[in-house]
Amino acid sequence: MVATGRDLDTEHILRVERERQIPLYAKRDIALVRGEGAYLYDADGRRYLDAMSNYGVAVLGHAHPAYTSAMTEQLQMLTTGHQSFGSDVRALLLEALREITPDGLDRAFLSNSGAETIEAGLKFARAVTGRTRIVAARRGYHGRTLGALSATADKKYRDPFEPLPIPATHVAFNDADALEAAIDDETAAVILEPVQGEGGIHVADPAYLQRAREVTRARGALLIADEVQSAVRTGDPFAMVASGVVPDILCTAKALANGFPIGLTSVTEEISAALPAGAHGSTFGGNPLACRAAVETLRILRDDGLYARAATLGQRIVAGIEALESRQVRAVRGRGLMIGVELRQKATPALRALQERGVLALPAGTVILRFLPPLIWDEAQADELLAALGEVLA
Repeated sequence: MVATGRDLDTEHILRVERERQIPLYAKRDIALVRGEGAYLYDADGRRYLDAMSNYGVAVLGHAHPAYTSAMTEQLQMLTTGHQSFGSDVRALLLEALREITPDGLDRAFLSNSGAETIEAGLKFARAVTGRTRIVAARRGYHGRTLGALSATADKKYRDPFEPLPIPATHVAFNDADALEAAIDDETAAVILEPVQGEGGIHVADPAYLQRAREVTRARGALLIADEVQSAVRTGDPFAMVASGVVPDILCTAKALANGFPIGLTSVTEEISAALPAGAHGSTFGGNPLACRAAVETLRILRDDGLYARAATLGQRIVAGIEALESRQVRAVRGRGLMIGVELRQKATPALRALQERGVLALPAGTVILRFLPPLIWDEAQADELLAALGEVLA
């Protein structure tokens, strides 16, 4: 067998994975082996328009020349290094983060994934407040580790693992009165997504987020922003901050390093100072290779104007979907390049039909098509998506 596996055909790849992996994922019938820009290629050489960017992570697309060059250079220098030692690229990343995080969130903890950054945020909130309970929103999704799962609302994720370690109350999303009623003197934190991803691309009203900020501050609870999926792709670095709200803790991961595993939990100086030494840690978190990936990703996002592109291209796609006037579409919603199309029937047949037409997209629940394309898309890719979607929804 060739070490790279490039000679393996689709049948062989899928057979080995089905025989050897724990069957936790619903497998599609293709094997992706290469990417270039806005497109992916399967083991049989077929090209697909990437409208999912691996659940929102590949914001620069695939094999971006500058990103690839930076990663290659770092691979030849140093790839691993614990955070108890200094690192030149970690310092560069921390400085770059100051450009996009709001004033007040000046301290960072680096980890490896979205669930890890949420886990850190919940631990920090409990340690600092001395309280035990959290409040979260229905339809919210925050991860599948036991702590993050406590905040996640969906029973299909929660039920097999009850009782969960953190007592949680889940209230209706965008209902400020229900949120306020749920917060009491045992509430350590309220955790909210400014745009619910897995829950169906529901956008939080700015007034709702502002009320959450006011109530948590008044009652001594912390506000945690889960921007694991929404960061950088909604037209701004952080959607909650763009809504006029600065949380106490901000969590992000997916897009921060263009798909290389990284997690970021940003907190205030007050929270940082209140945490005991050794309260949390990560062997791989903040390693030089991950930091270099994030530094280069943030540079390209800034220098190439990709925040603005996400906003304008997202508007073009939403308007194009609405112009289809398909009877199968119940609603279109989103922000930037985080778009959901709610159908009047299950989304799986439409996803399969898009795949047959060379477009890869995602579900969000049972009836919603989710589009999370790379931010390097231009009008041609947007129109390619709309053409395929028009055929599927005709």
